[in-house]
Amino acid sequence: MIDLYTAPTPNGHKASVTLEELGLPYEAHLVKLPKNEQKEEWFLKLNPNGRIPVLVDRDEDDFAVFETGAIMVYLAEKAGRLLPSDAKGRSETMQWLMFQMGGIGPMMGQANVFYRYFPEKIQPVIDRYQHESRRLFEVLERGLTGKEWLVGEEFTIADIANWCWVRTYKWSGVSIEGLPNLRRWKDAIRSRPACERGIEVPVKLPNMMKDEKAAEEFAENAKKSLQR
Repeated sequence: MIDLYTAPTPNGHKASVTLEELGLPYEAHLVKLPKNEQKEEWFLKLNPNGRIPVLVDRDEDDFAVFETGAIMVYLAEKAGRLLPSDAKGRSETMQWLMFQMGGIGPMMGQANVFYRYFPEKIQPVIDRYQHESRRLFEVLERGLTGKEWLVGEEFTIADIANWCWVRTYKWSGVSIEGLPNLRRWKDAIRSRPACERGIEVPVKLPNMMKDEKAAEEFAENAKKSLQR
């Protein structure tokens, strides 16, 4: 059995979607970020960086894994799926996984901070992160040309990692207009039942683009986390 300590964020969803796709038994535990639970001593023993998610594999002497990319690779190797076994396929998967971790995630994360959470609206900074996020979307668009998934015909953890962030493009204020490959890919992943289940872990969020009150509450909670 696996314990997943997480919250409803793109990084948290990377772990839960992977678990759902692999069909591995797990128990999700909500970490209350606005209450700073991720900085409590019990959590820091699992992840000294104080960030969600963290996985604890009870079947491996309570082995703890932090950092979403490391969690996804660990789970894929444990189950023997979502990560090609041949050298080329594995390398391509890892390239797109690192692309998300080093580009899509950080740039969209900063777009969120300055577009949604930061008290002062500094337009040049907002433009910087939104434009860079859009550029990275265009990289995905090119990477998906003539392919069903990022690594050809095989759905992998690279697709999951990038999708968990890209699907939140409206919240970041980034357009996907003129990117037909990206839109097709995004919708195809959303249609997978396991992916749909995974983004409802540990709790299902309301549609914040339609629910203004929920959006304000989410943003306020995010602001609290920024100060820690």
